[in-house]
Amino acid sequence: MNPTSPEAGTGAAPWRRDAGSLAAAIRHGEFSAREALESCIARMQVVNPVLNAVVCDLSSEARASADAADAALRRGEQVGPLHGVPVTVKVNVDQRGCATTNGVVAYRDTIAPDDSPVVANLRRAGAVIFGRTNTPAFSWRWFTDNALHGRTLNPWSAAITPGGSSGGAAAAVAAGIGPIAHGNDIGGSVRYPAYACGVVGLRPGFGRVPAYNPSAAGERALTAQIMSVQGPLTRSVADARLALAAMAQADWRNPWWTPAPLEGPAPARPIRVAVCTDIEGFAVHPSVAAAVQRAADWLAQAGFAVERASPPRFAETAALWGTMLMSDAADSMLPAIERDGDEQIRESVRSTLVHVAMTDMAGLRDALVRRTTILREWGGFLERYPIVLMPVSFEPPFRQDQDLRGPERMGELLRAQAPMLVPAVLGLPGLSVPVDTLDSAGYAGALGADEATRGTISAVPIGVQLIASRFREDLCLRAGEAIEARAGRFTPIDPFDPPVS
Repeated sequence: MNPTSPEAGTGAAPWRRDAGSLAAAIRHGEFSAREALESCIARMQVVNPVLNAVVCDLSSEARASADAADAALRRGEQVGPLHGVPVTVKVNVDQRGCATTNGVVAYRDTIAPDDSPVVANLRRAGAVIFGRTNTPAFSWRWFTDNALHGRTLNPWSAAITPGGSSGGAAAAVAAGIGPIAHGNDIGGSVRYPAYACGVVGLRPGFGRVPAYNPSAAGERALTAQIMSVQGPLTRSVADARLALAAMAQADWRNPWWTPAPLEGPAPARPIRVAVCTDIEGFAVHPSVAAAVQRAADWLAQAGFAVERASPPRFAETAALWGTMLMSDAADSMLPAIERDGDEQIRESVRSTLVHVAMTDMAGLRDALVRRTTILREWGGFLERYPIVLMPVSFEPPFRQDQDLRGPERMGELLRAQAPMLVPAVLGLPGLSVPVDTLDSAGYAGALGADEATRGTISAVPIGVQLIASRFREDLCLRAGEAIEARAGRFTPIDPFDPPVS
């Protein structure tokens, strides 16, 4: 199944268009920024009551921003690459005058005194922010639900997670609520929602996009600083490229930001791609392996040199994710989750801790040292294979709330999500690109879903992940465009079409 529509470009309603097409149409006077915004607002009013993707409606202030964008064009001013393009921002980053709730009831009155760097960069590029999207409490699950804003649904099926933590962002983009959504990723929080909702999700490399919340009471734990990044979710790879350029501008408030070029040196031709699905100790679902193979075949046909190869110390690196993140958060984030979190996030974290080798400060120091050794070995691997093609997850998108089914199931989830944990530990970029869909029988039968669940599923997106060296997002995007050229696009879609019975 491929629900791609040619209406994403010239001649389509504004809400259906890609960001690049939309920005060009506004600059050339095909329609105004205000008209583009009103089209996206109207779409939001139709689909958001079903999905609950946008939990803070900023339509009123967005109209003023769109009018200002139109006035700037009338004055002949030079404008940014996203001038007049409606976008959404996740509720866990600061936006001046808005609550940075992070999906937590206790933080609903945490009003941001200023914009975070990524929000400021989107504004400088000309984007019009018209909504803020949902996240699980503390942005700490691969499922998007919380006691403050409620549950976000996947437009493909209410039975399947939209992913997390940027589940609201992915659902919004997939359903046509704006062509670009901001997200962030510490362990798959951009890539997994993109995978689950059939859109493109880019995790930039560490140091690429500046990040900082002026409302924060203190600095984040060190491991969170070096693993967490800000990135876009879009319906096309071209829009991910455009959004990255806008988000990646300098901001002095983030000392980790690095002025690396967005286009690196040309690698030797043909560009070698390591295809990785067979990893000792990890089971790969046949539909996931088939998607990777299909993408590999398309890359080979596009002129890439595709080979089977496994990167070094995969299992060890995936395990480091939990050890480093949880141990470093033991006296900060984990107590806050127990104090302020809802029951879902507390249960999810408790099940996760069963599978994490917690350590003291000496052990954390050793883990950071070991990370350097692994990153060096990965550097050698990426010299030979500038691009790695592998699953986003070893399982198809999960049914809702699988992390609340006890420690045993959580262990399975952690193993399934290992492909997203490894790049996060190492600070590498990763791109999630949709490849195909599974039908309801294939999905439900493969995962043992009951008949009630089977009846709620029409189709489920399946995608792949592309990984490259730090600051080589351009290589991920190049390969992603080659895959997209064959796979087509799968969104925007109407929620639950056919409807849930």
